[in-house]
Amino acid sequence: MQDQPAAHDLVTAVREFLEKVAMPKLEGHDAFHARVAANALAIVERELAIAPMDNAAELTRLTGLLGHDGDLVELNEELCAEIRAGRMTLETPHLADHLWATTLTKLSIDQPRYAAYKRAIESTASLDA
Repeated sequence: MQDQPAAHDLVTAVREFLEKVAMPKLEGHDAFHARVAANALAIVERELAIAPMDNAAELTRLTGLLGHDGDLVELNEELCAEIRAGRMTLETPHLADHLWATTLTKLSIDQPRYAAYKRAIESTASLDA
């Protein structure tokens, strides 16, 4: 078996090359595209780091809400159908907490510098203290 770098390490190396080597030498439209590419790679880095654990937590929450096992995609589709049909609402126990936790996870991957996300995390941390 060959030793291979982890996907996270490969993505990090390419992002750092773009940011530290390529971008300083680029101008205009090329610099913009390099910045977009570096941002996309940063999202992938965060997803590789965060998603496995948070997907497991989301699956646990969905299993509890829906009362049966399944995979993440199937259970999310079922939850959406239940909400659309009005069988689950924000008054359904634990639904609002699940939706909030899922939203915060998505923001932690896609937009961790988003001001409202930062305030929400600070607010959550102060409640936990």
